[in-house]
Amino acid sequence: MPAQAYAGKECVCQFRKGICDQTCVQGMLETPFYIACLKLTGRRCVVVGGGEIGLEKIEGLLACDGRVVLISPDALPQLQELAAEGSIEWFRREYETGDLEGTFIAIAATDDTDINIRVYDDAEKRAMLVNVVDVPPLCNFILPAILRTGPLAIAISTAGASPALAKRIKSQIAEEYGEPYARLAVLLNEVRGWAKGTLPTYQDRKAFFEGIVNGKPDPIELLRHGDEAGVRELISAAQAEHEPAAA
Repeated sequence: MPAQAYAGKECVCQFRKGICDQTCVQGMLETPFYIACLKLTGRRCVVVGGGEIGLEKIEGLLACDGRVVLISPDALPQLQELAAEGSIEWFRREYETGDLEGTFIAIAATDDTDINIRVYDDAEKRAMLVNVVDVPPLCNFILPAILRTGPLAIAISTAGASPALAKRIKSQIAEEYGEPYARLAVLLNEVRGWAKGTLPTYQDRKAFFEGIVNGKPDPIELLRHGDEAGVRELISAAQAEHEPAAA
């Protein structure tokens, strides 16, 4: 349930106001979030709640190779299948405080506010990353909308103000930035080793890559027309141009 929906009702956030007066949501839009990309491979990620939202969060964690633990008495058939095949670990019971031991990220995705608050409090005591879905004040990180194409990932955040707006922006960005950009990233990655071993300074390497990305002809337009060979020629020409002169 979004934080705004609690106005005038019993307070469920960390401020314990008795009756919710929206203290917790004031200033959220001014919060300077530190944007980072987390490496989850092999790390324990706990999701509490086996419904549609829990499924969405678990799929996102699995896409990043997280070691996912689901805690919920019941779960959607898709989650049951993931547990049966060994893709996730499923504890078929209510959440317990000890469930967060050894955990990197905790996500509370239940419709029980008391459980959500317990997850938040327990995680905060452990200085752990925690997200209570749709209640930004009960999060120490928020999840942006992500557009993924190959190695390319673009994050869109509204600081928790409107996930629906973030999804619309994601859709519009997907129309502009897609496979050609991802393919160019792969082609440029192929010459990173050469650049690091050949070009002596950061500024030299910066000039090399920016010359390709912003050069003429436009490598993105070439890829849009299926001309990968043309992009490889651009890269080869840039390598020849930046090759240090022989002593």
